[in-house]
Amino acid sequence: MLISVDGKISTGCTDLMDFDRDLPKIVGVGEGLQQYYDIEQTTDLFSLNSGKVLAKIGANRPQPHMAKTEMSFLIIDNKPHLDQTGVDNFIRKSKRLFIITDNPSHPAFERRGEDNLEIIYYDGNIEFSDLFSKLKREFGIERMTIQTGSTLNSVFLRQGLIDELSIVVAPALVGGERTPSLIGGTGLRSSRELQHIKALILTGVTQLDESYLHLRYKVINETTISD
Repeated sequence: MLISVDGKISTGCTDLMDFDRDLPKIVGVGEGLQQYYDIEQTTDLFSLNSGKVLAKIGANRPQPHMAKTEMSFLIIDNKPHLDQTGVDNFIRKSKRLFIITDNPSHPAFERRGEDNLEIIYYDGNIEFSDLFSKLKREFGIERMTIQTGSTLNSVFLRQGLIDELSIVVAPALVGGERTPSLIGGTGLRSSRELQHIKALILTGVTQLDESYLHLRYKVINETTISD
C-alpha cells in the first residue's frame, strides 16, 4: 500500500481525489512515485482488490488493447462498482479472475462461460474467513496481496486475516478528518475493544530515493492485553 506520512491513502475525501492522479503533480512527491509502482509489480501473483477502488482508478473505461498478464485478480464487488466493460477488461487481463459478490445481478454472471472466470457468490454478507479458507482449499491460493480500501482493510485486520504489511511511505502530509487512512472502519470506543488492535514486528526498512520509505511488518494476530 502507498500511504502518506500521516497514514492517508488518498489526497481527499471524495472519489475526485486520488493518489495516482494527484501525487505526480506535487513537487517533492511526484519525483519518487515510480518507485512505488515498481515495488507493486513485485507482489504476489494473486491480487485481492475491491471493485470500488478499481472503478475509481478507471477500470470501467474501454481498453480494447489490454494484454493478458500472469496476474490473477480477486475482486470483491457487491454494489456493483464494475460494469460489463470493467468485467470484460479484467477477463482479458487476468490469468484467472475471481469475482466475489453478494449481488445476484452482478454483470460477471453474464460472462459465466469464460474459461478463466470464477464467481464466488454469497447469499447475504460475504464471510471473509470462509472466503479465505475456500480460496486455499478449492483453488490452492496460499498467498495473495491485498490492495483494497480502508474499510475492507479494517475488516481483514479485525478478523486476523492479514499476516504481513508492505507499505511505501510518500514524503507528504495530507490531513483531513474524512480523508481515508490505511485502516478505516468503526473506531474503538472502550478499553474492552483493545483486543482489536494488532501489534506489528518490523521485518524490513528500505530508504528509497526522493525521501520515500519502504516498510515491512509481520502482523501479530493474537493480541494480548497486559494487566
